[in-house]
Amino acid sequence: MTTIGFIGSGFIGGTVARLAVAAEYDVVVSNSRGPETLQDLVAELGPRARAATAQEAAEAGDIVVVSVPFKAYQAVPAAPLQGKAVIDTNNYYPQRDGTFAELDEGKTTSSELLQRHVDGASVVKLFNNIFYKHLGSLPRPSGAADRTALPLAGDDEAAKRTVTEFLDTIGYDAVDVGTLADGWRFQPDTPAYGPPYGTFDDPVGHAAGADVVRAAVGKAAR
Repeated sequence: MTTIGFIGSGFIGGTVARLAVAAEYDVVVSNSRGPETLQDLVAELGPRARAATAQEAAEAGDIVVVSVPFKAYQAVPAAPLQGKAVIDTNNYYPQRDGTFAELDEGKTTSSELLQRHVDGASVVKLFNNIFYKHLGSLPRPSGAADRTALPLAGDDEAAKRTVTEFLDTIGYDAVDVGTLADGWRFQPDTPAYGPPYGTFDDPVGHAAGADVVRAAVGKAAR
């Protein structure tokens, strides 16, 4: 069985870990504070989960989910990610992360910066545009009429296929938006960021199929 490694196990990372375990993946979770701080999450996830350092999670994962504040992206261990599909859930929030001129000027995207840092891995942007409570409540079996779709972007087609298969297994369809340079189309302050799935005061959210998500992505403008 494929192992999913997690560098960062907060709201989004922890939710994806729960979905992965429910789909019978093994998971290795980590955070910046150390494995001992993740014992409650591991106990909740059960025998398929263990806590580790970020380095160990990166080494163990066949697919690795990076879910840390964007400002910490350069702390992600790069060497053990070589040749792997890396899911980037991050968003750039200047009020939290400080300012990055090349992002503010639209010269690159946050996922492209992570890709540059983990050169040799294949970054796929995913899970950044949905509220974690909605992410946890909206999975449906493949083919369900009310199945929700999530946008993704990446430069490596094989990695996108790998991540799409994982996404399907945990209950979601994928809308391929294009390359990492196109990832801005579902970043903060775009129509695809949040609204297709409901509002923050609704803990359940509502289904948004591929057509809805594709239309929202298409409305993005700089």
